[in-house]
Amino acid sequence: MENFDYHISTDVYFGKGQISKLGEKTASVSKKALLVYGGGSIKKIGLYDQVMQQMKQSGVSVSELAGVEPNPRIQTVRKGVEICRKENIGVVLAVGGGSTIDCAKAVAAGACYDGDAWDLVLDAGKIKKALPVAAVLTLAATGSEMDGFAVISDMDKHEKWGTGNDVTRPVFAIMDPQYTFSVSKYQTAAGSSDIMSHTFENYFNNTKGAFLQARLAEGILKTIIKYAPIAVEHPRDYEARANLMWASSLAINGLLSYGESTAWSVHPMEHELSAFYDITHGAGLALLTPYWMTYILSPKTVGKFAEYGANVWGIDSSKEPMAIAKEAIADTRKFFDSIGMPSHLKDLGIDDTHFDVMAEKAANGGLANGFVPLGKEDVKKIFTMAL
Repeated sequence: MENFDYHISTDVYFGKGQISKLGEKTASVSKKALLVYGGGSIKKIGLYDQVMQQMKQSGVSVSELAGVEPNPRIQTVRKGVEICRKENIGVVLAVGGGSTIDCAKAVAAGACYDGDAWDLVLDAGKIKKALPVAAVLTLAATGSEMDGFAVISDMDKHEKWGTGNDVTRPVFAIMDPQYTFSVSKYQTAAGSSDIMSHTFENYFNNTKGAFLQARLAEGILKTIIKYAPIAVEHPRDYEARANLMWASSLAINGLLSYGESTAWSVHPMEHELSAFYDITHGAGLALLTPYWMTYILSPKTVGKFAEYGANVWGIDSSKEPMAIAKEAIADTRKFFDSIGMPSHLKDLGIDDTHFDVMAEKAANGGLANGFVPLGKEDVKKIFTMAL
């Protein structure tokens, strides 16, 4: 295990009725808030009214940035930055899922930067300061409510990149699983797939001696396997929604990666699919993951896959390691299929038209440092397998 510094600065208020703390907590940060949200689902479930009531009771004035896209656009970020500067905003409050929170983070950083916000997407090192960010979570998926990272797209350029650091980590997050009851079956499944992918990206690494992190990751994976199908079929099951929501935070808040050298592999590939085709992020991850697993399985990696198969899927550990590994990968695909995730690119209307440019961009996004280093041709082969 490697050295690490541990600091997670987000205050979490988890459970039923925690929205009652929103006004007080927001006012303690600033009396001028920018409310960031998506397509209006928070109004349909009554959450918007609850938020505004909390703001009014606590004397917080509110400006709004509505209509954040599922893959948040830099154009929307720029609108938010402009509002922050014009209205002298002191806190950016995201109410929604990961895309909304990601947009809020980019807005918060952009408001404290003299240049264009896209500079901060391309180079996270330029983020030196940000307005405080707070979140009310409505979707268990990205874990953005408890980390400092954001993924922003410029669809005109077919580019989607991750950015951020600790200054954009939310100062507090209100996490009431009841606000996820209205999430559709497809988005519930996609969100669960995203959580699994975050866990996989941390789990499959080459650091020796990080026994505890591996066991924590396996626990999160087993939690998703147990509760995602329940939430898909019974959307108002509080136990399922609560476990998925907390898993989304723990999968990416650093708990699984402290003390390890991790470099993500599937996310950079999926970001290219989203950048060109604007697909649902979690669905793309579910589609690609088993192909990536199959492609990198070798005598060198078989031990980790056998460990995964035995500890997560309960496959008989006395079997030959390669047999366990292949069965585990097959079980992974069967699980994604069972919750309605796509298994082929053609299912999403994607062909090989842009494979060259997508593979090159993905390879340049850090894949050389992954669990198994990948180059452009490797990515093209994985995309081709997924057709």
